[in-house]
Amino acid sequence: MTSAPPPSARPDPTAVDPAAASVTPPATAADAPRATYRPDARYVLLLGTMAALPAVSTDIYLPSLPEVAADLGTSATAAQLTMTGMLVGGAVGQLVVGPLSDRFGRRRPVLVGVALHVVTSLLCALVGAIGPLIALRVAQGFFNASATVVAMALIRDRFVGSDASRLMSRLMLVIGVAPLFAPSLGGLIAGQAGWRAVFVALAVFGVALWVLVLVKMPETLPPERRRPGGVRTALAGYAALLRDRHFVALAVMPGLAMAVLMSYVVASPFVLRQGYGLSEQEFAVVFAVNGVGLVLGAQVNAALVRRVAPIRILRVAQVVTVVLTGVLLVVALTGAGGMWGLLVVLWLVLTLVNLAPPNASAVALSRHGAVAGTAAAFIGSLQAGVAGVVSPVSGLLGGDAVAMAVVMFAAAVVGLLVLALATPAFRRGGAWTRL
Repeated sequence: MTSAPPPSARPDPTAVDPAAASVTPPATAADAPRATYRPDARYVLLLGTMAALPAVSTDIYLPSLPEVAADLGTSATAAQLTMTGMLVGGAVGQLVVGPLSDRFGRRRPVLVGVALHVVTSLLCALVGAIGPLIALRVAQGFFNASATVVAMALIRDRFVGSDASRLMSRLMLVIGVAPLFAPSLGGLIAGQAGWRAVFVALAVFGVALWVLVLVKMPETLPPERRRPGGVRTALAGYAALLRDRHFVALAVMPGLAMAVLMSYVVASPFVLRQGYGLSEQEFAVVFAVNGVGLVLGAQVNAALVRRVAPIRILRVAQVVTVVLTGVLLVVALTGAGGMWGLLVVLWLVLTLVNLAPPNASAVALSRHGAVAGTAAAFIGSLQAGVAGVVSPVSGLLGGDAVAMAVVMFAAAVVGLLVLALATPAFRRGGAWTRL
């Protein structure tokens, strides 16, 4: 997509991004961005397509969940585990891929991971029982993690603070295409050729992404900045991150936001299709409209961070998300407004939920730029892991609209508690009052 930035384009090593100034400034030159690089639309598209691989793998398959359960003779909860399994696999995969990308560079891990995504997609198309399908989805999530981790690390290799948050928000525009079109495309493919053909389509997408990365993705981690070592070095990196309690608190925030989102994603086919009787195509339309909300929220954030520091946006967004998910729970309990009442409040929740991950991630990554791959993996792992653990709870609680709303509200409340109690974000005179 783009060439590596010229050596002359080096930032002032004494400069600190204002959005990170009150947190922890880069301790060494390795912590600072390597160039005053400005991404073009093609670069954003490349990173967004990489980061969207897990979303595409989820959303294109989503409308087929009831058919998968029926065809494989299993329950709705077991079918939902094929979604949860991918999140759990992604959580583990990011912990492995992050240090590898710090050691071997950014290109090799993502090329291997995407190639293995293609293989697992084809194997998913051949399974005859729910158990092997769940196992393969775990593996698919593990390999997909390479694209997500490397996309985040590429951003941190070149940007910090508000610039990083703005670029991450721009990625959401690309990632947001998945809920806009993937369910409709998946429903069309499944309607014509069955749910197994959806995995063949995922394999084709993987091949296209592999070629795109091979040809267009620049290497942003030169050999002199790589971290030699094996498991011991990786564990030492994670231990250092765990000792930074503010980083850990910020790293949990995207996971709790993703738990809100994935609770909706996993439960919605059963809530809307079985609970409210929507057809496959009607569900795809509703999912696409909600996807517009996700994209809109991300783009509003990208505009806001030009004038407002990421931590301030995070503070307000988290409070409003708690209020809206509380309203959603009341609507689900009372039935006020019927399906349309539920959908309107749900759209507002989903519009707000995308404001937390880019801002929390940007501030967290600004603290550990020298190990950007490891730090990105830690954040991504928590994001996928927390969402993977929380999202199936709605199925265990009954899988209806009330169960979905309860889980979404609980995840939002926990997110607010983490931000308020484990960081100085809300404290008078705290370290981030100027951010």
